[in-house]
Amino acid sequence: MSIFSKLKFKDQAFRLREDAILDATTSILATKGFDLMTMDDVANLIGISKPSLYKHFKSKEELVGAAMIRLLDGASEQLAAFPETFSAKDKLSALLEWALRVRLDGGLPFLPSTSNAVREMLMRNLKYVGRVIKLNSQLEKLVIAAQKNGDLSSKLSSDVILFSYYARSCDPAVEYLQRFSKMDTDSIVENMLRVCFQGLED
Repeated sequence: MSIFSKLKFKDQAFRLREDAILDATTSILATKGFDLMTMDDVANLIGISKPSLYKHFKSKEELVGAAMIRLLDGASEQLAAFPETFSAKDKLSALLEWALRVRLDGGLPFLPSTSNAVREMLMRNLKYVGRVIKLNSQLEKLVIAAQKNGDLSSKLSSDVILFSYYARSCDPAVEYLQRFSKMDTDSIVENMLRVCFQGLED
C-alpha cells in the first residue's frame, strides 16, 4: 500500500469515527439534553477513550455545535435536492416533513429553544451562525414566493409565517403523539403538516 493510500485510508477512518461521534451525540442530546450530556457519555456510547474523543472535538460546546451544523447541512441538502417542479409551498412542506421524520427517528431536538445558555453558546459558533443565516434566507424567500403565488396568506407577515414554520419543526406535540397516541409515524407527520399549512378548521 502506497503512502498516499495509507493517508487516504486514515483520513476516511477519521471521518467515519467523527460521524459515529456525531451520531452518538445526537442520540444523547435527544434523550438527556445539553446540560446533562457529558463527553464521557459520548465516548462510552461508541466505545472510545475520552482522549480519543478530544482529538476530534475539544469541548462539549464544540461537539454540540458540530452536531447542529450537520443537521443544518442536512436540511440544506434536502432543500437543494427537491425537484424544480416543486412550488415554494411544496418545498416548505417537504422540508418540514423531513425535519419531523428526523425528530421522530430520534434526531436532535431544537436546541436553541431549550435555554438561553445553549442559545448563547451556539451564537458564538460562527460556522453554525453562518449556516443558520443561509438556511433562514432560503426559507424566507420560499415563504415570500408562496405568498405571491397565493399558496400562503398574504394577510400575514412573512416573519409570522416563517417563525410559525420553525415552531412546527420543534413542536412538543410531536413527542406527545409518538408516546401517548396510537398514531404511526406517517400519520403523525401527515397531521402535523395539515395543522401547519391548513390550520385546525375542517
